[in-house]
Amino acid sequence: MTGTGPTASRVLRPPAGYHLAGSVQSLAMGAHDPCARFVDGTFWWATRTPAGPGTLALRRRADELVADGYGPGADWVLDRADAVAGLRDDLTGFDGLAAGHPVVDRLARAHRGLRLPATGQIFPRLLRAILEQKVTGKEAFRAYAATVRHFGEPAPGPVRGLWAPPEPAVIAAAPYWVFHPFGVEQRRADTLRRAAALAERLERCVDPAEATRRLTAIVGIGPWTAAEVVRIAFGDPDAVSVGDYHIPNTVAWALAGEVRGDDARMLALLEPFRGHRGRVCGLLAADGLHAPRFGPRMPIRSFARW
Repeated sequence: MTGTGPTASRVLRPPAGYHLAGSVQSLAMGAHDPCARFVDGTFWWATRTPAGPGTLALRRRADELVADGYGPGADWVLDRADAVAGLRDDLTGFDGLAAGHPVVDRLARAHRGLRLPATGQIFPRLLRAILEQKVTGKEAFRAYAATVRHFGEPAPGPVRGLWAPPEPAVIAAAPYWVFHPFGVEQRRADTLRRAAALAERLERCVDPAEATRRLTAIVGIGPWTAAEVVRIAFGDPDAVSVGDYHIPNTVAWALAGEVRGDDARMLALLEPFRGHRGRVCGLLAADGLHAPRFGPRMPIRSFARW
């Protein structure tokens, strides 16, 4: 890595046992996310702020967490550094709920260092969530990375290949066919463009409930997409991704020993943990639990020549 030092820095003091990598991994779409990644033990997260592009770097130093900010948006990202790291996550009451089920109790103890991040931004996560709708992970990543690199810009700071996400207005103004070479069909492209046109209004939402109402009022956005967004934007521990292909089966298998489950069964099993239902799903994922898998994988499609 080359480049100048940070614009500003801040020292955070996480709780004992805090796990940085596990807490922030949901902010990155795999190891090669164009906007967020670990490099040599430091987590880098690039975004757009009211002051312009900003990059946040989080690294451990003994019992402290050092936050460095880069670019015009350095002060903005540093002000939210503790939230992005998950240090504003409130676990009040969760231990008591977890104790009611042996699996959840074990997971809560084993992964006590995990915290839920809260970026305070809706559109960057919405961009990714829309491109993840009803496709394989490889298709979603290909579309997301290509969209960011086409419409975004290199992020401030020393990490090569790190990008600030696109301005919503640029996405809203693009014709749907521009997204075809990225593997995105018209349905998702139009949904993304509609959401981008309303991004300013969405960013003014004050809580997960308001954001969910506004998001699901947009054609093409349902409860799955809304939950994926508010879990990250607000650190909502109760957000459950209803409509997911795998999570209902995982919950049914882990909590009831049932090989398959639908959304209704998933919600029934999670009801005792209301207030932290999304946290329970996250713990299941962190532990690598999943139901037995049957049948062929979804095929990877291409819209590049459509």
